[in-house]
Amino acid sequence: MAEAAAALRTVAYNVRAARTRAGLSLDELGRRAQVSKGALVALEKAQGNPNLATLVRLADTLGVSVSALMQGPSEGRVRIVSADDVAPLWTGEHGGEARLVLTTSGPAPVEVWRWRLEPGEEYPSHPHQAGVVETVSVTGGRMTLVVDGTEHTVEEGQTATFDGDTAHTYRGAGTGPCTLIMTVHLPPGPASTA
Repeated sequence: MAEAAAALRTVAYNVRAARTRAGLSLDELGRRAQVSKGALVALEKAQGNPNLATLVRLADTLGVSVSALMQGPSEGRVRIVSADDVAPLWTGEHGGEARLVLTTSGPAPVEVWRWRLEPGEEYPSHPHQAGVVETVSVTGGRMTLVVDGTEHTVEEGQTATFDGDTAHTYRGAGTGPCTLIMTVHLPPGPASTA
């Protein structure tokens, strides 16, 4: 519980700092990110409980990575992260999950995610900011990737890439769980370095 409270304080600080850097009021950030002002006020006071969709909308609007909103100061030149040490940001109705393992630093950061989708379980994502590119590498099982309404089957050992600025959905397919590594390549920009 203490870890969750500390993580929420970090998110609160990072959202407030990014909003201030961007020169946005709570009202304007809420309007642009489609998040209620009340939810933003609670979040910035470390009292909220934001879900993955909210964090993605805030990050996109602020021009930063999701992990830039979640991470504290850098720990050194080399970081090794175990996926099991990172709390899931999304949990599906059948036990699937998504964990943001890390984000690279630099002018064009890359988020590295580990996903598990059970058969029929899906995660619909809203369009990201222009310039975001996603790759999905299936390491076990099979998934259906829906991009702009078109379904694509991605099998174990295959990788798909697409522009993330359109609606997309990840869906577990087949008879067993689908495991995958997803990378989100963020566009370069002054606000995206974290």
